[in-house]
Amino acid sequence: MRIVQSENRRAVAGLLSATRIRDKATEARAAAIVESVRKDGDRALVKLARDLDGLKGAIEVPRRDWEVKARALAPGVRAAIKRAAVNIRAVAKAQVPRGWRKQVAAGINVEQRVIPLLRVGCYVPAGRYPLPSSLLMTAIPARAAGVAEIVVTCPRPDAAVFAAAIEAGVDRLFQVGGAQAIAALAYGTASVPRVDKIVGPGNRWVSAAKSLVSADCGIDFYAGPTEILIVTSSGSAAAIAADLIAQAEHDPDARAVLITSNRALADRVAREVAAQMPDTGPALQSLERHGGIVICRDLNEAIDLANHAAPEHLVVGTEALAKRVWNAGAVFVGEWTAQVAGDYAIGSNHVLPTAGAARYRGGLNAADFVKLVSVQRVTQAGLRSIADTVTTLARAEGLEAHARSIEIRTRRAAL
Repeated sequence: MRIVQSENRRAVAGLLSATRIRDKATEARAAAIVESVRKDGDRALVKLARDLDGLKGAIEVPRRDWEVKARALAPGVRAAIKRAAVNIRAVAKAQVPRGWRKQVAAGINVEQRVIPLLRVGCYVPAGRYPLPSSLLMTAIPARAAGVAEIVVTCPRPDAAVFAAAIEAGVDRLFQVGGAQAIAALAYGTASVPRVDKIVGPGNRWVSAAKSLVSADCGIDFYAGPTEILIVTSSGSAAAIAADLIAQAEHDPDARAVLITSNRALADRVAREVAAQMPDTGPALQSLERHGGIVICRDLNEAIDLANHAAPEHLVVGTEALAKRVWNAGAVFVGEWTAQVAGDYAIGSNHVLPTAGAARYRGGLNAADFVKLVSVQRVTQAGLRSIADTVTTLARAEGLEAHARSIEIRTRRAAL
């Protein structure tokens, strides 16, 4: 595993760069798929699902069949899904924004109304294996927020996905994936209903399609390759190495980096990575391409580098470091707060911003599934009290008709 000094700015930038890598060939192909489904609906969707997803049979799995399919799941796995759901649901319920009403001034009232989205689409990846945890992380917060209908797409749902769908309260499930699933959710077909928002992680085809449809349908955010950044000067080298390898296991393009002021710890972690590393697979490719260790002068410099990188997952060794974090998708504090536990059962969401997007937002949460709508109420006296303010600002902006709309009312009130 590469070890670089923080003074080597070029090497550090290469390890910590949050730049989204554009894949123009994928984007062009995704655009063609999206347009095909938008134009031809089910005819295009079914053909693409059969050609690309290996679909056999109907696109939608009827709700009555879910329990039958879920029975094939090992009892221990189903129990784990239920336990994880309890924690995810508890956190999601606490995240739902609250409505309020405030008297701004005499005769002027503003209300914030919290309105759930009507229909949401949850994308569940199925690369090497389907990911029921992603279904729980997307559908449970939507249900906690009060979304009326939850639609799931998954290219190859297995027993665990069906069990998770039952536990999360999903309404409909379609066996389709990739850019074609995103297009169907965004624009609707005869079989797949159009949704208000699409959430969930996916491969480069899914990410490209989400970007393409975002002008017509809400999305959570662009999701690129996963990232973990660990900032500490102490701890178990074996555990730190295991965390780096675990995140690298997701994707050959995953980024896994340790930043430390402790050279001895860096050396021990590098040896542990070499000892624990599988001989083949995405983890090996990821750490060879995008993994490394940065040695800093002190932890102040380390946390500054972490904030600049704005990683998806940021693991810090102490509470003092955690207080200095302002850019991260999710923060994990202390040796026992394993980032992998957050992927499944801590209760916080594992759908997180990547590629530097943590500079302006955190992870998916229940608030992503509601609209905050303002409702204003002004009395005659209240309007008189702000009339001069409104007309003055309107005319300062050259909007005479705006000013007159106020003056018509105030003159009438004076009669």
